[in-house]
Order: sequence, then C-alpha cells, then structure tokens
Amino acid sequence: MPGTVSTKQARIAELANQMPGAALRSLSHHMDLGWMREAFRRTRKDGAVGVDGQTADEYAKDLEDNLQSLLDRAKSGDHYRAPPVRRVHIPKGDGSQTRPIGIPTFEDKVLQRAVVMLLEPLYEQDFYDFSYGFRPRRSPHDAAEALYQGLWDMQGGWVIDADIRNYFGTIDRKGLQDLVSRRVADGVVRRLIGKWLRAGVQEEGVVHHPEAGTPQGGVISPVLSNIYLHEVLDRWWAEEVVPRLRGAAFMVRFADDFVMVFAERGDAERVHETLPKRFERYGLDLHPEKTRLIDFRRPRRDGTGPKPGSFDFLGFTYHWGRSRRGSQILKRRTSKKRFSRGLKAIKHWAKRARHVPIAKQAKTLGHKLRGHYNYYGLRGNSASIQRFAYEVRRIWKKWLGRRSQRSRMTWEKFNRLLQRYPLPPARIRRRPQQLRLVNL
Repeated sequence: MPGTVSTKQARIAELANQMPGAALRSLSHHMDLGWMREAFRRTRKDGAVGVDGQTADEYAKDLEDNLQSLLDRAKSGDHYRAPPVRRVHIPKGDGSQTRPIGIPTFEDKVLQRAVVMLLEPLYEQDFYDFSYGFRPRRSPHDAAEALYQGLWDMQGGWVIDADIRNYFGTIDRKGLQDLVSRRVADGVVRRLIGKWLRAGVQEEGVVHHPEAGTPQGGVISPVLSNIYLHEVLDRWWAEEVVPRLRGAAFMVRFADDFVMVFAERGDAERVHETLPKRFERYGLDLHPEKTRLIDFRRPRRDGTGPKPGSFDFLGFTYHWGRSRRGSQILKRRTSKKRFSRGLKAIKHWAKRARHVPIAKQAKTLGHKLRGHYNYYGLRGNSASIQRFAYEVRRIWKKWLGRRSQRSRMTWEKFNRLLQRYPLPPARIRRRPQQLRLVNL
C-alpha cells in the first residue's frame, strides 16, 4: 500500500513540476480506501484525544468501515462537518507562560493526514531549499547545519534575528485560502481546508470561533503555515530582495523561525527596515523587541574591532570564540532558555519518581539524556551537553537522597550506584566537518 501511495504522490509532483504556477484540478481522486489506510498508518496513535474522546484503538476496531465512511463524507461535501479542536495549554519556556495547542479528533487527524499527503508533493516543487520546517526528509538539525556552514563560509556578517508575534494565531485565513487556490483548484481539498479553518476551538466546554489563525497542533497546520510564509517571506526574499542586494546574503527558515545573514551592513539595514512593512501587509506582526539587527562579523585575531553579538536559533546560541590554537572560530551552545527548561523538567521528574525502583529510574533517565544528546549533541556544543549531564546527575543524587531520612546519599555512595546503573555519557552525535581556518 505505501508503494501505491508513493506512486500517486510522484505523479502529483511530476504534474506540479510540469505546471509551475498553475492550479491542479485533479487531486482528491487519488484519495481512495488504500490512501486512507496509509493515512491511518501515518497518524500518531498515542496522541491526546479530541472533543469526542475517541482513541485510535477504538477507531481501529471497525477500521475499514470507518475509513470508507470518512472518505465518502469528505468527498460528498455537505455530509462532512469538521469538529472543533480541543484546546489545551502546555508550558512554554521557563514555565511562566503557556502555549495553546489545538487537538483534533482522531478521525479528523486521519483525514487531515490524507490531505497533507496530497499537498506535500505539490508544494515541494515550489518551496525553496532554505525552508526546513515540517517538510519531508528535513529536520531542525539540517537547518542548524545550513546556518552554521553559511555563517562560516561568509565569516559571519550582519544578522537579522526575527520573531513573528503569535504567527499561527494571526494568519489571515482569507489570504491563506487565496494562496492555496493558486495551486489547488480541486473543490474537495479546498472545501476541507476551509472547514478546518472555520471549525472553531473548544475550551472548558465552550466553542469559540476565532477570526484568524490556524489551530497550532493540527496535522494540516504545518503545511498551511509553510504555504503562507512561502508567499509572505520566501518568495519575496528570493525574487525581490536578493537580486537587489549589493553583497552576499542567505536565509534559513524553520517554520516561523528564520535568520537572515548579510555580508554588507547597508543591505541588512534596508531589509531590517522593510521587513515589518512586508509582514504587516499580510496581517502579521514582527515583535519589535525580539527582532534585532546584530553585528556578527568574525572578530580579528588580535582582538581589535567591535565585539560581535550572539543570537539564538532552534535552541542553540551562535557566537564566536577562540580555538585551542587561538583562532576565532564559530561556536554554538545550548541556549540558556532551553538549558534551564531541560533541567527544570528533570527536576520535576526526579521529584515525582524518587520512590520508583532505582533500576527503573535509571532506565527512564537514560532515555531522557539520550533524547537531549540526540538533539543538542552537535559540533561546537560539547561543553553544554557535558555540563547538562553533570547537572542531571546532581539533581538525581539530590532526590535519591530524599527517599529516606535514615540514609544520606553521599557522592561516594552515588558514584557506586552509577557503576551499577550507568547513565549514557554526553557525546556529540554528529562528527564535525573539517572547516578551513582563516586568520584575520
């Protein structure tokens, strides 16, 4: 079945490539029962339930009939009604703020996945290489490596570190649907997208209908957000900004996070001044305090000249530092916000799990550490992940010592425990590439 779906997706991609800028009329006919089975297979089964409370296991008990019914209702038009998403709030940053997440019903997740499987091969022909978020075979690590290599090749530069205020909640729905219609003329697909945008949000039993935005957390939201920013930012950058620049420049975008790097200060200043106006035209707002122009040029070896700033992107802080030989090299470390957030989560877990058997604690903590290393264990960040590993051991020791008031957990006793229940060592998961050092 996956092979059949991939063949159909290849045909969509071929047509989209042959007809750049044209709207494809025949998309939904690819959605048959086999397509829906594959959409069900790709849908996460352990996610939170929507407003109807139905789980994936319950839906799978009569899978064939449920999928066929869903397919018939989706294609018939009036027989399908998009249920509201259930809104929950998850901690953001240091826990003092929360981010609203919309949770669709499981059936809606399957249908949204089926439509995403139609849209991805189409828009992959249009999206630019510097866009990385929520795209097939692209990851945050790919975006981080592209930024790292681009900064090194240019020896730094003038950086615009931008922040879009409440992006998912302020997308102009009418404008988004107009953009979709430029490439999608299929009535079934456009009608479904419109229903999802108007479905509403249920919070504490009350359904609200916001006038703007897409529910962050929905399966369809990432591809729709990419479609919108492709027009607002990416195409404008590639077709209007870059051809007018005097010097070299590049951009890296992951979802609504993006960084622009310029070799010439004048180019950076003009774009920095124009950027808010461009976003305002599409109903979006750049945070005035978090959108900064940074002098990130590589410092001279003798220490003369202005000290470069630093900036964060995808959980890493980029900065210049000295190598063991004294040369100025590009470095990155886990951002303070992400570092603190990670330790805070470990503290909460260790406190709750302190009476769980130690073997089970060690296994769970090992999974958490490996997850941290897998994301943050990139070149130039060894010091941060080693410090994180030390802080995690210190936290674990503290809460193990509170299992009982009779015995005190000393470092000697804790180190013996680590020999019996070893934790994974901090390590860089991706080997550094050989970069040519240029002494300035």
